[in-house]
Amino acid sequence: MLTLRQLKYLSALARHGHFGRAAEDCAVTQPALSMQIRDLEKTLGVALVERRPGEVTLTDAGREIARRGDEVLAKSRDLLDFARHRGRPLTGRMQLGLIPSLAPYVLPKILPDLQARFPDLRLEVRETQTRQLLDEIKSGALDCAMLALPVQESEIEATHLFDDPFLLAVPAGDRREEAARVAAHDIDQSRLILLEDGHCLRDQALAFCATAQRARPNGPSTGGMAFGASSLATVMQMVANGYGITLIPQIAADVELRDDRVTMLRFEEPQPGRSIGLVYRRTSPRKQDFAALCDVVSRRLGTERRAG
Repeated sequence: MLTLRQLKYLSALARHGHFGRAAEDCAVTQPALSMQIRDLEKTLGVALVERRPGEVTLTDAGREIARRGDEVLAKSRDLLDFARHRGRPLTGRMQLGLIPSLAPYVLPKILPDLQARFPDLRLEVRETQTRQLLDEIKSGALDCAMLALPVQESEIEATHLFDDPFLLAVPAGDRREEAARVAAHDIDQSRLILLEDGHCLRDQALAFCATAQRARPNGPSTGGMAFGASSLATVMQMVANGYGITLIPQIAADVELRDDRVTMLRFEEPQPGRSIGLVYRRTSPRKQDFAALCDVVSRRLGTERRAG
């Protein structure tokens, strides 16, 4: 008989493409996971995976069954959530995802408030890129996630949390340092340092720069992106050492501005930036919990910004 456990293992295998990593994700041994996949193939009477040394590829049937299985897993998770969370908000387990350009800066601000107001909440945090977060929300592996909006997914609902302006980080002594505001079209793309491919912050910065360069008085820049880094801390060290400039979200500025060799400049109006929201499945019964979480985030960050 087909089981939810088998669907969970197939979903992990589809995500990781590797029996060992899928087993680690599911906290089981690789032989146990492999046996369950074989049992599922026997039950369904169809081959789900192509087994090759070092990697696994799902068959066409396997990909479709994994997709449908994710829908079943999400529905089963919603059923459990409905039964478990009908009382007070934010009690029990909640799995929250965040993108890397938010997690180190938002969590230290909101966790003390969450612990004080909701002592029975058991929060589990997952930090990864946007695409992975959305896939895990749809499969039921995550309850919700904080990331940059908009999200073009019919199964996903979003609540706006706050706007996060971009600042321009330049090496100390830069000619623009004395200016009250910097013009967007002054950005030299040949000196721009960004996060590596896959980070939404990189895509947002590139989109802004493309728009700014079209308005550049002397025409578009022909420079290229010389560097890509995996964290904002790395990017800021490169700026501090004179390798270039970068766009950094305001939410990260206080944490990352730890070096007097870097200066932060604010843009002229309208300031570029990103919109941050909480996203979750439309079918989730935990809307009351998400509203309470949004309230904590909005109050905490809103108060901080007004004080600043």
